[in-house]
Amino acid sequence: MMIAMKNTKRKTIIPLPFIYYFIPVVLFAFGGLLDSVYLSISHYRVYTDIGYKSFCAISKAINCDTVSQSPYSIFLNIPVPVWGIVGYAFFLLLLVFAWKREGEDKQIWTLLFLTALAFSVYSIILAVISTLYIHSYCILCLLSFGVNFFLLYFTWLIRRRFYIHGIFRNVQKDLHYLWAAKKKTFPLMGVFVTGMAALFFMIPDYWNFSFNELSKELTTGKTVEGYPWIGAPNPVLEITEFTDYQCFQCKKMHFFIRNLVGQQPDKIRLIHRHYPMDHQFNPIVREPFHVGSGKLALLSIYAAKKEKFWELHDLLFDVGQQKGEIDIKALSVKIGLGEKDLLHAFFDKETRMHLDSDIRSGLKLGISGTPAYVINGKLYLGQVPADVLSWIVD
Repeated sequence: MMIAMKNTKRKTIIPLPFIYYFIPVVLFAFGGLLDSVYLSISHYRVYTDIGYKSFCAISKAINCDTVSQSPYSIFLNIPVPVWGIVGYAFFLLLLVFAWKREGEDKQIWTLLFLTALAFSVYSIILAVISTLYIHSYCILCLLSFGVNFFLLYFTWLIRRRFYIHGIFRNVQKDLHYLWAAKKKTFPLMGVFVTGMAALFFMIPDYWNFSFNELSKELTTGKTVEGYPWIGAPNPVLEITEFTDYQCFQCKKMHFFIRNLVGQQPDKIRLIHRHYPMDHQFNPIVREPFHVGSGKLALLSIYAAKKEKFWELHDLLFDVGQQKGEIDIKALSVKIGLGEKDLLHAFFDKETRMHLDSDIRSGLKLGISGTPAYVINGKLYLGQVPADVLSWIVD
């Protein structure tokens, strides 16, 4: 009996012309670069433009602004999308050396494959961070993840179609190829490194809010009702803010208005009131949201009783953006108040009554979110329109 023998050899695949593989890689790498440029601009505007809202701030779960506001959007003191610009620019630079019409054994593609692999691994890390820590996703970030995996697939495919050696052998060949072309490699790499170094040095740490010098030495006091204020003793314009220490927009707007008060110390007074969007304190919040912001408000109110409000107030906006337990000891040291004394804020009935009064006032005004501002009896949610302030600034 004749038994047919199955051919176990892999079927020979005739690759398409190299350009059909090369062009998609160039287009996707360039697309990734443009995506990173947009995300970098968006990241900058999230921190510096009080009225900015990106097109992909769709919901709590899908929100590019939430991702930008996260401390995870900064890596090694550089915004993550700027690292994206650097990465895609480097990838495109390598592609300059990868294009080669003649010959079947293409060069540089192993280095490109390893670069795309690094991009993809980092994409997975960022996706895990978005899922477990930020609890929100950025559409354009997801787009860059897709670009990275596409680049990984196509660089792998090109190696499979045109390479005949293993990864380590081809890395050596790619490096040798770059060295042999050093008259071209060194100038291009020199321009790239110089440009990226300049970019890193030129980027200000705009994500670290800071007060201008004028706003650091302002008159402070309390209203008849006991609400802390800063600015003009006899103001022309009075702004009452209702804020939540875990609200990023509250922090951004507070720093903007404080700096404005610093520029007009004899005209503007800023009055602070609390409106934590914490379901344990605020009846308008039906489910867990900004958990812990109510306790931060209690600390702030208690510090005001000890004449330490503005010292603690500025610190709490930073604490509110952090995860984990409140470090009472560290806060007490920074403001010069005893740790046990500051802990009393959580049990002091007068402090809780003050917070409840602020929340009730906010509810009567119809405040549905933070920040909220009352100017001349009119309520503004989210921000103060420029025309409301322009007359006094001018």
